[in-house]
Amino acid sequence: MQYSYLIVDEDIGAKDTLARLEEFPEYFCAGVASSKDEAVNKILDLQPMLVFIEVSPKSKKTGLSLSVITELHQYIDNLPYFIITTSTTKHAFDAIKAGVSDYLLKPLNRFELRKTLLRFEKTSPVASRDTICIKSYGDYQFISLNDIVYLKADNNTTDFHLQNGKKLTAYKTLKHYEANLPFFFFRIHNSYIVNSNYITRINTGKSLCYLNNSDLSVSFSKTFKDNIDTIIRKIAPENI
Repeated sequence: MQYSYLIVDEDIGAKDTLARLEEFPEYFCAGVASSKDEAVNKILDLQPMLVFIEVSPKSKKTGLSLSVITELHQYIDNLPYFIITTSTTKHAFDAIKAGVSDYLLKPLNRFELRKTLLRFEKTSPVASRDTICIKSYGDYQFISLNDIVYLKADNNTTDFHLQNGKKLTAYKTLKHYEANLPFFFFRIHNSYIVNSNYITRINTGKSLCYLNNSDLSVSFSKTFKDNIDTIIRKIAPENI
């Protein structure tokens, strides 16, 4: 299983954190943000499972960085797992009050980072989730998330296209599922959400994602270009 993370760093100096996290191949970088507004927007858009907040040792307060958490409470109930990374312990009290899940001192120690990631995996509800219920009137169908290739909007309903070729219709909007599907599903178009595990090719010139060994393709739009970049980063980080 893979887990996505975002790094928030006002000074864009998070190379050491990225380097350390690359030692754990089950984790991939969804993106980096250098301001509060950018961080909030990327968290809402990319839905990373963890967020590393880099705090400069020269900073007297963590207000700007931690205000990301405060603002997110206005929009979502289930926040990511927040981790502060800094070279001093002086911000620990403010971090705890803000609801940060963990606090790591820099330079990052591989074993301490491993412990933090294991704590996250132990508490993450998404890690153990593997089915979704598709309701159509009084009919409840429980589908493995791994069997879903992509979702397509159809007015106020959503069509689920499965790996076995079947199509199931749910009487909820695509937006509803965008907010409730786990991290490996990405919105790439107003009409499509794809399971990134089935993507076998991305053609940026034609704005097409090929799925299930290129047997079919769906379009992506410029609006969701950040999500396409995240998918590429997830599948082939060496090409970024």
